[in-house]
Amino acid sequence: MPKQHIDAQNLQVQNIPQQHDSLQPVADKVTLVVTQAFGPGGHSLIGLSGETFNGYPSVTLLLRTPDGREGLVHLSPIHGDKRKTGFIDIAPGTRCTLLCPVTKRPLDKLGPVDDGSGAEYYALYLTPKLSKGHAVAVTDLWDHFHSRIVDDEAVISYWAQTHATS
Repeated sequence: MPKQHIDAQNLQVQNIPQQHDSLQPVADKVTLVVTQAFGPGGHSLIGLSGETFNGYPSVTLLLRTPDGREGLVHLSPIHGDKRKTGFIDIAPGTRCTLLCPVTKRPLDKLGPVDDGSGAEYYALYLTPKLSKGHAVAVTDLWDHFHSRIVDDEAVISYWAQTHATS
């Protein structure tokens, strides 16, 4: 009987990941809605204001501009939806400090955006465990729409964008 070749160096064995309640597909299309988001201290960032987008509670962040102004911004929880309300009188391209609205702690930095803009990614955690492998990565440049959703260490928002149904 011939011996079967197994590429042990590249073999990965993983448990089937548990389903998270923080991301919910909507209808038959690939639409992702963030239904849970947590700041660096584990506080919920969803539904703090009563502001909604298509019936879904907003994600609220505290933003601080370089000139010292700050306020709450309410982001649509629908991935790819550019709508926001609240403190939005900010010039496009302004680098903002992103803070938890509950503790006023800065959001955790994930790393640079790879588009040459100089923007940095910051974490909105999808579970109370505060794992960087389960997060929405938002950037610190105002009107720089380059967020990513990472779940189980995979960038699923990229998959959703490239596998859109018509």
